[in-house]
Amino acid sequence: MGTSIDPVWLDAFRQVFSRCRIGDDESVIVLAEAGSRAVLIELAEIALAQLGHQYYRMVLPTPASVAGPVVRSSGASVALTAQAGAVQALCNADVVIDLTVEGLMHAPETAQILQSGTRVMNISNEHPEALSRLLPDDGLKDRVKESVKCIRSSATMQVVSDAGTDLSVNLKSANTVGVWGWTDRPGTLAHWPGGLVVSFPAAGSVNGQLVLAAGDLNLTFKRYIESPITLTLEDDYITDITGAGADCALMKDYLASFNDKAAYATSHIGWGLNPAARYEAMTMYGRNDTNGTELRAVAGNFLYSTGANEFAGRYTRGHFDLPVMGCTITLDSQVVVDNGVPVQ
Repeated sequence: MGTSIDPVWLDAFRQVFSRCRIGDDESVIVLAEAGSRAVLIELAEIALAQLGHQYYRMVLPTPASVAGPVVRSSGASVALTAQAGAVQALCNADVVIDLTVEGLMHAPETAQILQSGTRVMNISNEHPEALSRLLPDDGLKDRVKESVKCIRSSATMQVVSDAGTDLSVNLKSANTVGVWGWTDRPGTLAHWPGGLVVSFPAAGSVNGQLVLAAGDLNLTFKRYIESPITLTLEDDYITDITGAGADCALMKDYLASFNDKAAYATSHIGWGLNPAARYEAMTMYGRNDTNGTELRAVAGNFLYSTGANEFAGRYTRGHFDLPVMGCTITLDSQVVVDNGVPVQ
């Protein structure tokens, strides 16, 4: 039995699509795969129709999972793998509403799609109730853009915490992006929920110690961490993982299972800026009902992620998103997050 459509959810979709400023003459593709959440497809198509937009639905088969580690929360959909015709069709569209399970944020085909001028609006694979709670607004956009500006004008980032984190990031040549929840410019990608800024550092830029304390998050495993884990980083790579309990054991085993040094590398770093995002949200939904995007955007969390970083020339299937609470983040001499609270 399908999920009933709540008018509040539908109104949220209409509001986000309205912010994307889709023109009357623009072509729209609703991109999904066999494993996509059916209610999100229905909501997207009804909202587009009510706004008077013509659209096409493209549904691709969800590829079979390959042997080896189970990949979740990667942000890199494999639905377009070996689908050259589908990729070309997306390049010919003006707007793609991305409803793939993992999303196109880090997919190998995304660069080609964006370079064609297509803009991609990813709707994260969340329960629609969560999406409706996290409607983006102009204030969120302004906060994100200001944070992007701060990072791009800084040479270093320092991250410390009472738990023992002491991390240094060289921001020279880093690629920084901000996401506020909608896209209205050709050749850009946004995701909803939004409200975060992230930088992809150049190779050899991250050093120090990151301590994951009780209450921090591992979004790949959809777990609140219960026992501290200390990660030692040298020139981007995790070289040592120490701690007791299941959280540390799971992390060590999962990273080792890829048999790939790049799985231990830094993917991106940044912080959340969305005051509507709730820290406790992951306790309120079943694992199949959440993708954890909300937790990435919780205001003041330091988001550290491992895995692929195309700007450093690293590619891997392994990926962790690790929101860390209670950190102080300093750009050069400017404190931008003070003990887990954004300074804006």
